[in-house]
Amino acid sequence: MDTTTSNSIVSPSTTLQLCSIIPENPLAAMELPLLPSFLSLKRHCLGNDSAPGEFFLASCPSIVLHLLTTCDLCPRDLAKLEATCSFFRKPANFSPDLQLSISEVAALDICQKKSVFERMGEEDRQEIKRKCGGSWKLVLRFLLAGELGCRREKSQALAGPGHSIAVTSKGVVYSFGSNTSGQLGQGTTEDTWKPRPIRSLSGIRIIQAAIGSDRTMLISDAGEVYAFGKDCFSQPGLEDQDTKLITTPQRVKSLTEIFVVQAAIGYHFTAVLSREGRVYTLSWGKDERLGHGSDRNCVLPHPLLGALENIPVVQIAAGFCYLLALACQPTGMSVYSVGCGLGGKLGHGTQTSEKQPRLIEEFSVLKMEPVMISAGTWHAAAVGRDGRVCTWGWGRFGCLGHGTGESELVPKVVEGLKDVKAVHVATGDYTTFVVSDDGQVYSFGSGEFANLGQQGDEDDNTLTPNLVSSLKEIKERVVHVSLTNSISWGGHTFAMTESGTVYAFGTGDRGQLGVELGDNLTERAEPAKVVGIDLS
Repeated sequence: MDTTTSNSIVSPSTTLQLCSIIPENPLAAMELPLLPSFLSLKRHCLGNDSAPGEFFLASCPSIVLHLLTTCDLCPRDLAKLEATCSFFRKPANFSPDLQLSISEVAALDICQKKSVFERMGEEDRQEIKRKCGGSWKLVLRFLLAGELGCRREKSQALAGPGHSIAVTSKGVVYSFGSNTSGQLGQGTTEDTWKPRPIRSLSGIRIIQAAIGSDRTMLISDAGEVYAFGKDCFSQPGLEDQDTKLITTPQRVKSLTEIFVVQAAIGYHFTAVLSREGRVYTLSWGKDERLGHGSDRNCVLPHPLLGALENIPVVQIAAGFCYLLALACQPTGMSVYSVGCGLGGKLGHGTQTSEKQPRLIEEFSVLKMEPVMISAGTWHAAAVGRDGRVCTWGWGRFGCLGHGTGESELVPKVVEGLKDVKAVHVATGDYTTFVVSDDGQVYSFGSGEFANLGQQGDEDDNTLTPNLVSSLKEIKERVVHVSLTNSISWGGHTFAMTESGTVYAFGTGDRGQLGVELGDNLTERAEPAKVVGIDLS
């Protein structure tokens, strides 16, 4: 918001008075003994109309608003200001709504800096405000939670089944690896280990990507969805071997009426998330049809029904025939699951499948508010606001990190990470990675294909979290990890640092590491720097 259009513009005559009471000889003052508090030096910062005891910038609300919108305050900070000072609670007399508090105006201003919100009409903005609980601070929390979960509008490197995608913060997309179905979007079906930009996307800013077996989806800042590789969206009724191949990004026509902010590719289905927080699915097969009764080859999006119909979702994650949804409510964040319950990966205490989204109640029992979710092939994980990590589902090879290979039917806190504050979690095929707030990386689960990054016998399984010491040696803070989530491809892993450098390890026989391997080598145990892309 342009504060110069406010009805409370500071008049030209208003000034800030900085009144310092200091001795004539400051050096001499340093030699004086400490004085009682009532005699200590004081500095006041008062507007012309302010008096001692009032908020010191109460007569300069435009300056306060500028500070609130530029200091990277979170919704909780704004709420605390309202709770501790009446100045932040009373109407601020700023347009567009003169009755909003200055904290609410600041939250609205910050929301308008987000590309997803910026393109909304007023009616859509008011609707998402209503769904979030009637506050712009809650809308801001909704937007920030979505950015955290899938790095929307931030650089990202994704390790897919045999191929890889990197998206820069400016929206440029690079691809490399297996390309038998045109899933690199380069106009050919030739593999390449060198990261190459997808030039046909010139002029289109991509903010999020999703990778599946033999296909790729990209989301633009305008909410448009582009897909390439095996065509799963335009020809219902075809068997896999007859599926048309698309070698350059094409707009998905069935999604043109939905402003999409995230996509997730699972086994037998695709899910997308709209900017309003509604989840849609396509091509869901067999018995778990998510309540909308479509057949397995349906290419039209259908909204998830049931419990999530009127609850905004900020992140989705897809695994083997199941979907997780992180929902944002005024009372806090919660996780819903739907689909195949085999192995307990839905987190409801049974292996029963669910045709409609169902709340995972165990997080309330654990007194944990989830802020990020990850759906592996057969197991799932979540990070709490307090930094705890929970895992559940099939525990084969120790992928849950609880010291055994047993399954867990409800979320269980990983005790091996009790001294770690986690900020990110990633799951794959029986493999889990956790990133701590100080940039350290821990991994556990199946060591096949050397994708755990552990030293020693890289093919050994790890039943409890172990520090990936090889990443610690790079002396850079890791902020994001991505690993292959597929039952049919050897796994590989990317670790991205704060500076945007990407390190790769694991299977690389099709060029998916972005690193050239030596003769007769198919994998790499030590992290190698991926060159040719700038994700800073």
